Amino acid sequence: MFRVLSCIAAVLLIIGITLGCSQETRSALQNKAIVMQGLQALENQEYDRVGEFFAQDFKRHSQATPEVEVNSLDDMIEFVKGWSEAFPDMRAEHHQIIAEGNMVAVYATYIGTHQGAMGGIPATGKIMESETFGIFRVENGKIAEAW
Repeated sequence: MFRVLSCIAAVLLIIGITLGCSQETRSALQNKAIVMQGLQALENQEYDRVGEFFAQDFKRHSQATPEVEVNSLDDMIEFVKGWSEAFPDMRAEHHQIIAEGNMVAVYATYIGTHQGAMGGIPATGKIMESETFGIFRVENGKIAEAW
């Protein structure tokens, strides 16, 4: 059902883009769609599709986990796989998605049960809920950086 709704949203977004928006608005809306589809591929563990949305030299900058270096698409996939193993029932609720030019901001809540080790912390069996805010830079139709 989620996939069907995602496809419908993407079609509606494309229709909106073609109905006379300015080039800047079309570009921002396209970038917003790229980020949402990329996040959905990660969240659905569709790792074979992630390269459609993320650049090969993708970089992640994070104050929350500065010791974790993500400097490529492969690094990003491995990072997300670690989260998926620790929180196999993880789900995301996207509250706000705002785009301007090549930048897209996403405010979301991630919820999951800590069922596997993560960063040296053994599984607790407790539900984790984390509100996050991310900024993504899109370049040449792919997500190039995230903060």
